[in-house]
Amino acid sequence: MKRKKFIIIALCLLFFICGCTKKKDKILTFTVGGAPSEVALWESLVKEFEMQSGLKVNSLRQPTDTDQRRQGLVISLKAKKADPDVFLMDVAWVAQFAASGWLEELDDYTQKNKTNLDVFFAKVLNLADKYKGKLIAFPVYIDGGLLYYRKDLLEKYGYPNPPFTWPELVKYSLKIQKEERKKNPQFYGFVWQGAQYEGLTCTFLEFAASGGGGILSDNADIEKIIFNSSQNRKALHYMHDLIHRYKISPPNTFTEMKEEEVRMFFQQGNALFERNWPYAWALHQSPNSQVKDKVAIAPLPHFSEGESVSTLGGWHIGISKYSDAKEESFKFLSFVTSYVNQKKLALQLGWNPARTDVYQDKELIEKMPHLASLREVFENAYARPPLPYYTLISEVVQRRVNSVLSGRISPSEALSRGQIEIQAIINRYKKK
Repeated sequence: MKRKKFIIIALCLLFFICGCTKKKDKILTFTVGGAPSEVALWESLVKEFEMQSGLKVNSLRQPTDTDQRRQGLVISLKAKKADPDVFLMDVAWVAQFAASGWLEELDDYTQKNKTNLDVFFAKVLNLADKYKGKLIAFPVYIDGGLLYYRKDLLEKYGYPNPPFTWPELVKYSLKIQKEERKKNPQFYGFVWQGAQYEGLTCTFLEFAASGGGGILSDNADIEKIIFNSSQNRKALHYMHDLIHRYKISPPNTFTEMKEEEVRMFFQQGNALFERNWPYAWALHQSPNSQVKDKVAIAPLPHFSEGESVSTLGGWHIGISKYSDAKEESFKFLSFVTSYVNQKKLALQLGWNPARTDVYQDKELIEKMPHLASLREVFENAYARPPLPYYTLISEVVQRRVNSVLSGRISPSEALSRGQIEIQAIINRYKKK
């Protein structure tokens, strides 16, 4: 009798343990950070996913600061922890994470689930979400540099269209700045990100690549560094002259101007043109904005021998190589990038959809008419070099470009020294 009771108890314990293990296997850990409004919407999406899928998701909150979010992920991934299973990545991190072997390859999952990848921007998938030909992430939303302009002022001074070339931007700015300063002495023609941080690399790439320049040939060929080139010298001279020669950009451009400083300067009615990311649109249209209903957007200008370039930004979602719930994680990726949720992210957060089909949604276009212009910009996006040591290269670019903007060094000397430093970084990593 005792033996029978022992067997029954043992079986119950085994069933309980197996049941708990099975349940644990189905719990996903998803890291999420950002502004309070972003976190709130992600938590709402997580609850919807749980209801639809029957799976449990543990949301692990991260700081708002992007660098801190990245560092938190790096610590977990280096330690090969099973959690987090799935996480968001800035576009600049994807190649580094992939090269470190931290991301699960997704091709088998897309084939098994018959995922239609054609709905995404093909250029974005190829430039940002593939590593050595393998799909390792999905885009969640896309960013790209834009030209914001005061449509009311262009019309007032007889310019029917925004500038298509950089010289045209200077011409328009000089005329309108002179006239507007009669009533607003703080008015400038063009504000942009020139402080020494990652945003400066993005801005430099837009100036340089719009005239045929850049950092690396074909944006990824580490054998052909093109930092010290005539095209880049022309771009740097132009950036310097905007501040010191033409004086259509504020003198604090190279010390203080980051995204928010630029956005607020323009939004207070103190500039004709602004280089910024799409997020600024909703803020410019807010009730307390001095430029509400006076703003329009266009692709950034280019040099006569080039074409408009917009540095690719945005966030992407991937699965940890060490996840113990990879199939379930892929279901979550598919849920996040579905038509319904891409539209929801656009409507509630103002994020630009990663899917091209969402740009045809009538309700979305009615509420966010500027999206029609953004699709063209994203189709011409220019990716930062997808290298695991990109951040080190970017630090060189930021420092050298900023030294030119401040007048401490000539464009030729900055590019020559920067080329040597970038080559040293590449050589160091080749040996590893």
